[in-house]
Amino acid sequence: MRRLGLVVLALGGVALGNAAGAEAVTALAGGKVQVVAGSQAGLEAWIGGFRARALAAGIGASSYDRALAGARFDPGVIEKDLNQNEFTKTIWDYLDTAVSDLRVTLGREALARHRGVLERIEARYGVDKHIVVAVWGLESSYGSFRGDYPVAATLATLAYASRRKAFFESQLLAALNILEKGDTTPERMLGSWAGAMGHTQFMPTSYASLAVDFTGDGRRDIWGDDPTDALASTAAYLAAAGWQKGGRWGLEVTLPKGFDYESADDAIRKPVATWQALGVRAADGRELPDHGPATVILPGGARGAAFLIFANFRSIETYNTADAYVIAVGHLADRIQGGPPIRAGWPRDFRALTLPERLELQDRLTRAGFDAGGSDGRIGPKTIAAVRAYQKSLGLVPDGYASTDVLLRLR
Repeated sequence: MRRLGLVVLALGGVALGNAAGAEAVTALAGGKVQVVAGSQAGLEAWIGGFRARALAAGIGASSYDRALAGARFDPGVIEKDLNQNEFTKTIWDYLDTAVSDLRVTLGREALARHRGVLERIEARYGVDKHIVVAVWGLESSYGSFRGDYPVAATLATLAYASRRKAFFESQLLAALNILEKGDTTPERMLGSWAGAMGHTQFMPTSYASLAVDFTGDGRRDIWGDDPTDALASTAAYLAAAGWQKGGRWGLEVTLPKGFDYESADDAIRKPVATWQALGVRAADGRELPDHGPATVILPGGARGAAFLIFANFRSIETYNTADAYVIAVGHLADRIQGGPPIRAGWPRDFRALTLPERLELQDRLTRAGFDAGGSDGRIGPKTIAAVRAYQKSLGLVPDGYASTDVLLRLR
C-alpha cells in the first residue's frame, strides 16, 4: 500500500502541506480545513500519555509497550482517511473496479473452493453465502490483500492526529485488548490503513463483539490463510445487523415516464405493491419481488441506474455506510451467482466533485437559501435535500445528485 511523506490539500488556492510529516490534515469542520501538529516526537509523546489510560482499562504494561514499540508517525494514513474511494469516486468508477469481470471470476472460484464451509455458515447464520463471498472480495480480494500496516501503531497515529480521534482511541484500546488476551501477536496483527483486520477487514471493536470461532480450535483467527473464521464472523456480523434470511439486498429497476423523483429518497419507504402501481419495474421487465418495504435510490442521479433496496441493504450498510459500497457488495453477489451486469448507463460525462468543490457546493447552496446542513465536504441527506430543492426551484429534475452541473449553475 502506498505510504505518503507529503499530505497536501488545496483549498481556495491555499495549499496546506506536510513536509516529511511535520503536519497532517486531520479534520473538516465548518467548511474549514484544520491542521494540527503531527510528528514522530508528537506521536511518541501521545503514546506515553495514553499509556495510563490503557493500563487503567486492563491492558498490561508489557502488552502495551510491545504493541507500540517502534511505532512510526505515518501522515499517509491521515490522507487516506480523508479520501476513501467509496466517498470520493463516482459510483460508476467505483463499480468498474469493485465489480470488474476479474473480481466476478475470482469470486466464483472462491465460492467453488469454499462452498462446503460457506454452506455451513449460511445454514447457521442465515446470511446468503454469495453476500459473504462478495464482502470478502471487496475487502481483501478474497484474502489476497489483507493489509500490511501494523494495526496498533497505525491506530495510534490515527488516534493522535486524525479527524476521528475518539473513534480511533476506542479501536486502539480494543486492539490492545485482543493482544492482551492472546488472540494474536503484534507481528501477526496486520491490517489496513484504518486498522481493519483479516480477510473481511474487521475493526477491533467489531472483532471483540462479533468474531466467532467457527473452526472450533479455540481461536477466532481472522488473520491466517484459512478464511473460515473470518467468513463466519462476517455472517455473524450481518445477522446481528438484522439480515433477513431469504431476502434480497435490492435490485436494479426502471422508472416510468413522469416518475416523481422526489420520492427517490433514502428516507422514503413504500410497500413493493405501491412501487409496482407507480410503474416501477425490475430492469429485466419482470414484476418486483416483495421483500418488505422498499426504497428507490439514484446513486448516479436521474441519468444513471436506479435501484430498489430492501432491509438487507441496511444490514450491509452497517459494514460500510457508503451506498457505493453496499451496491457493490450486492451487485457482486448477484454477478457471482450468474446475474447480469447493470443494464442502465451512467452519466460518465460527469466527474466526481473534489473536496474543495464539495465544500463550495454546500456553502453556495446555503447562501442561496437551501440549507445544506453546514459545509463538511460530505454529501449526506441534508446536502442531497438542498440540491433537490435547488433543482426544483429551477425546474430541473429534482434527483438530488450533487454534480458538476449543479455547482456550475450555483456559480
